[in-house]
Amino acid sequence: MAAALAAAAIIGSAPIVAAPPEAAADVAGLTKCKDSAAFAKREKKEIKKLQSRLKLYADDSAPALAINATIEKTKRRFKFYGDAGLLCGADGLPHLIVDGDQQHLGEFVYPGLIFLYIAGWIGWVGRSYLIAVSTEAKPTQKEIIIDVPLATSLIWKGFVWPLAAVSEFRNGKLVVDAGNITVSPR
Repeated sequence: MAAALAAAAIIGSAPIVAAPPEAAADVAGLTKCKDSAAFAKREKKEIKKLQSRLKLYADDSAPALAINATIEKTKRRFKFYGDAGLLCGADGLPHLIVDGDQQHLGEFVYPGLIFLYIAGWIGWVGRSYLIAVSTEAKPTQKEIIIDVPLATSLIWKGFVWPLAAVSEFRNGKLVVDAGNITVSPR
Protein backbone atom coordinates (compact mmCIF):
# COMPACT_ATOMS: atom_id res chain seq x y z
CA MET A 1 0.00 0.00 0.00
CA ALA A 2 2.83 2.40 0.85
CA ALA A 3 4.56 1.56 -2.40
CA ALA A 4 1.38 2.31 -4.36
CA LEU A 5 1.03 5.70 -2.63
CA ALA A 6 4.68 6.51 -3.34
CA ALA A 7 4.27 5.56 -7.01
CA ALA A 8 1.09 7.65 -7.30
CA ALA A 9 2.86 10.63 -5.72
CA ILE A 10 5.77 10.33 -8.13
CA ILE A 11 3.50 9.95 -11.17
CA GLY A 12 1.21 12.77 -10.02
CA SER A 13 4.07 15.20 -9.45
CA ALA A 14 5.87 14.40 -12.70
CA PRO A 15 5.44 16.89 -15.52
CA ILE A 16 3.33 15.82 -18.44
CA VAL A 17 5.69 14.54 -21.08
CA ALA A 18 3.52 15.09 -24.15
CA ALA A 19 0.86 17.78 -23.97
CA PRO A 20 -2.00 17.38 -26.41
CA PRO A 21 -1.63 19.61 -29.46
CA GLU A 22 -3.61 22.82 -29.55
CA ALA A 23 -6.84 22.43 -31.47
CA ALA A 24 -6.69 24.09 -34.87
CA ALA A 25 -9.51 24.63 -37.31
CA ASP A 26 -7.81 23.32 -40.42
CA VAL A 27 -10.44 23.63 -43.11
CA ALA A 28 -9.41 22.09 -46.43
CA GLY A 29 -5.76 23.06 -45.98
CA LEU A 30 -6.53 26.76 -45.52
CA THR A 31 -4.44 28.97 -43.24
CA LYS A 32 -5.23 32.24 -41.53
CA CYS A 33 -4.63 35.07 -43.96
CA LYS A 34 -2.41 36.95 -41.52
CA ASP A 35 -0.11 33.89 -41.35
CA SER A 36 -0.18 33.11 -45.08
CA ALA A 37 2.97 33.87 -47.08
CA ALA A 38 0.96 33.85 -50.32
CA PHE A 39 -1.43 36.45 -48.87
CA ALA A 40 1.50 38.71 -47.88
CA LYS A 41 3.05 38.21 -51.33
CA ARG A 42 -0.23 39.16 -53.01
CA GLU A 43 -0.46 42.32 -50.89
CA LYS A 44 3.11 43.34 -51.77
CA LYS A 45 2.47 42.63 -55.45
CA GLU A 46 -0.68 44.79 -55.54
CA ILE A 47 0.99 47.67 -53.72
CA LYS A 48 4.11 47.42 -55.91
CA LYS A 49 1.94 47.55 -59.04
CA LEU A 50 0.17 50.67 -57.77
CA GLN A 51 3.47 52.30 -56.80
CA SER A 52 4.88 51.66 -60.29
CA ARG A 53 1.83 53.43 -61.75
CA LEU A 54 2.35 56.26 -59.26
CA LYS A 55 5.81 57.01 -60.68
CA LEU A 56 4.22 58.08 -63.98
CA TYR A 57 2.53 61.14 -62.43
CA ALA A 58 3.59 64.28 -60.61
CA ASP A 59 3.20 64.11 -56.82
CA ASP A 60 0.37 66.64 -56.57
CA SER A 61 -1.55 65.62 -59.68
CA ALA A 62 -5.07 64.20 -59.48
CA PRO A 63 -4.07 60.72 -60.73
CA ALA A 64 -1.27 60.54 -58.15
CA LEU A 65 -3.65 61.48 -55.34
CA ALA A 66 -6.15 58.86 -56.55
CA ILE A 67 -3.45 56.17 -56.73
CA ASN A 68 -2.22 57.08 -53.22
CA ALA A 69 -5.78 56.74 -51.95
CA THR A 70 -6.04 53.35 -53.67
CA ILE A 71 -2.78 52.24 -52.05
CA GLU A 72 -4.13 53.16 -48.61
CA LYS A 73 -7.42 51.37 -49.33
CA THR A 74 -5.49 48.28 -50.43
CA LYS A 75 -3.41 48.28 -47.24
CA ARG A 76 -6.54 48.68 -45.11
CA ARG A 77 -8.32 45.89 -47.01
CA PHE A 78 -5.48 43.43 -46.51
CA LYS A 79 -5.16 44.42 -42.84
CA PHE A 80 -8.91 43.94 -42.36
CA TYR A 81 -8.82 40.48 -43.96
CA GLY A 82 -5.89 39.51 -41.76
CA ASP A 83 -7.47 40.85 -38.56
CA ALA A 84 -10.88 39.33 -39.32
CA GLY A 85 -9.48 35.82 -39.11
CA LEU A 86 -10.36 34.89 -42.68
CA LEU A 87 -8.78 31.75 -44.06
CA CYS A 88 -6.67 31.87 -47.22
CA GLY A 89 -5.76 29.20 -49.72
CA ALA A 90 -2.42 28.48 -51.36
CA ASP A 91 -3.23 31.23 -53.89
CA GLY A 92 -3.32 33.86 -51.12
CA LEU A 93 -6.99 34.65 -51.64
CA PRO A 94 -9.52 34.61 -48.78
CA HIS A 95 -12.03 31.77 -48.98
CA LEU A 96 -15.58 31.77 -47.68
CA ILE A 97 -16.28 28.95 -45.25
CA VAL A 98 -19.86 27.69 -45.27
CA ASP A 99 -19.84 24.81 -42.83
CA GLY A 100 -22.21 25.82 -40.05
CA ASP A 101 -19.40 26.89 -37.73
CA GLN A 102 -20.52 30.01 -35.86
CA GLN A 103 -17.01 31.44 -36.13
CA HIS A 104 -17.45 31.92 -39.90
CA LEU A 105 -21.02 33.22 -39.72
CA GLY A 106 -20.14 36.76 -40.79
CA GLU A 107 -18.34 35.58 -43.90
CA PHE A 108 -21.39 34.19 -45.65
CA VAL A 109 -24.69 34.50 -43.78
CA TYR A 110 -24.77 38.27 -43.26
CA PRO A 111 -23.76 39.16 -46.84
CA GLY A 112 -26.24 36.53 -48.04
CA LEU A 113 -29.06 38.11 -46.05
CA ILE A 114 -28.16 41.55 -47.37
CA PHE A 115 -28.18 40.16 -50.93
CA LEU A 116 -31.61 38.61 -50.39
CA TYR A 117 -32.96 41.87 -48.97
CA ILE A 118 -31.69 43.90 -51.94
CA ALA A 119 -32.93 41.33 -54.48
CA GLY A 120 -36.32 41.29 -52.77
CA TRP A 121 -36.41 45.09 -52.76
CA ILE A 122 -35.72 45.22 -56.50
CA GLY A 123 -38.36 42.58 -57.19
CA TRP A 124 -40.92 44.24 -54.94
CA VAL A 125 -40.46 47.64 -56.57
CA GLY A 126 -40.70 46.10 -60.05
CA ARG A 127 -43.85 44.22 -59.07
CA SER A 128 -45.36 47.37 -57.56
CA TYR A 129 -44.56 49.32 -60.74
CA LEU A 130 -46.20 46.71 -62.97
CA ILE A 131 -49.29 46.64 -60.77
CA ALA A 132 -49.48 50.45 -60.76
CA VAL A 133 -49.18 50.82 -64.55
CA SER A 134 -51.56 47.94 -65.29
CA THR A 135 -54.51 50.29 -64.70
CA GLU A 136 -53.21 52.84 -67.25
CA ALA A 137 -54.66 53.17 -70.76
CA LYS A 138 -51.45 51.81 -72.37
CA PRO A 139 -49.67 49.69 -69.74
CA THR A 140 -47.27 48.17 -72.28
CA GLN A 141 -46.07 51.65 -73.22
CA LYS A 142 -45.36 52.39 -69.53
CA GLU A 143 -43.28 49.21 -69.36
CA ILE A 144 -41.16 50.36 -72.30
CA ILE A 145 -40.87 54.03 -71.32
CA ILE A 146 -40.55 54.14 -67.54
CA ASP A 147 -42.65 56.69 -65.66
CA VAL A 148 -39.77 58.07 -63.58
CA PRO A 149 -41.80 59.98 -60.94
CA LEU A 150 -43.95 56.91 -60.29
CA ALA A 151 -40.92 54.60 -60.22
CA THR A 152 -39.07 56.92 -57.82
CA SER A 153 -41.98 57.01 -55.39
CA LEU A 154 -42.17 53.21 -55.49
CA ILE A 155 -38.41 52.88 -54.94
CA TRP A 156 -38.68 54.73 -51.63
CA LYS A 157 -41.71 52.71 -50.57
CA GLY A 158 -39.87 49.51 -51.45
CA PHE A 159 -37.46 49.69 -48.49
CA VAL A 160 -40.12 48.19 -46.21
CA TRP A 161 -40.87 45.36 -48.63
CA PRO A 162 -40.68 42.53 -46.05
CA LEU A 163 -43.40 44.15 -43.95
CA ALA A 164 -45.48 44.97 -47.02
CA ALA A 165 -45.15 41.38 -48.28
CA VAL A 166 -46.37 39.96 -44.97
CA SER A 167 -49.25 42.44 -44.93
CA GLU A 168 -50.29 41.58 -48.50
CA PHE A 169 -50.00 37.86 -47.77
CA ARG A 170 -52.33 38.23 -44.79
CA ASN A 171 -54.80 40.28 -46.86
CA GLY A 172 -54.72 37.81 -49.75
CA LYS A 173 -53.29 40.28 -52.28
CA LEU A 174 -49.86 38.69 -52.62
CA VAL A 175 -50.92 35.45 -54.30
CA VAL A 176 -53.10 35.51 -57.41
CA ASP A 177 -55.70 32.81 -58.10
CA ALA A 178 -54.56 30.11 -60.52
CA GLY A 179 -57.43 30.99 -62.87
CA ASN A 180 -56.00 34.49 -63.42
CA ILE A 181 -52.61 33.24 -64.59
CA THR A 182 -52.30 32.93 -68.34
CA VAL A 183 -50.62 29.86 -69.76
CA SER A 184 -49.05 29.95 -73.19
CA PRO A 185 -49.88 27.15 -75.64
CA ARG A 186 -47.32 24.38 -75.72
